[in-house]
Amino acid sequence: MNYTPNDLQNIEFKKSFTGYNEDQVNDALDKVIEDYSAYIHENIELKDRIAVLNEGIQHYKTIEESLQNTLIVAQQTSEDIKKNAYEKAENIIKDAELKAQRLINDANQEVIKVKYEYEEVRKKLHIFKSKAETLLMSQMEVLKQMFSEDA
Repeated sequence: MNYTPNDLQNIEFKKSFTGYNEDQVNDALDKVIEDYSAYIHENIELKDRIAVLNEGIQHYKTIEESLQNTLIVAQQTSEDIKKNAYEKAENIIKDAELKAQRLINDANQEVIKVKYEYEEVRKKLHIFKSKAETLLMSQMEVLKQMFSEDA
């Protein structure tokens, strides 16, 4: 059984003929009561202090958890941003490659067209040259015949 300071103060001892000195017992009990009261008071203060410190710890644990969650969200956001940037870069590169391919194809078509036109002009020049030679040859024949009739 645990005694309270009041219990200790109200304890009565039976007196006997050869018993302890009552004043000494009372003085000892008074000191025990004082010490016991001080220990109870100190224990209450320590329990209150522990409660306050536990509240502080809980507060900091909550902050830590919040910071960890924030860090996780920041990491996920960072990864998402990086992923989006890579995808955007890939899209830009693909678009540039497609445009470059179209430009090359257009240039190749233009080269083919110019070669075709060149060949057509060359053929027409050859035809013109042949007709001009034929015309000149026929004119030369006419001139030869004109001069050979005069002679």
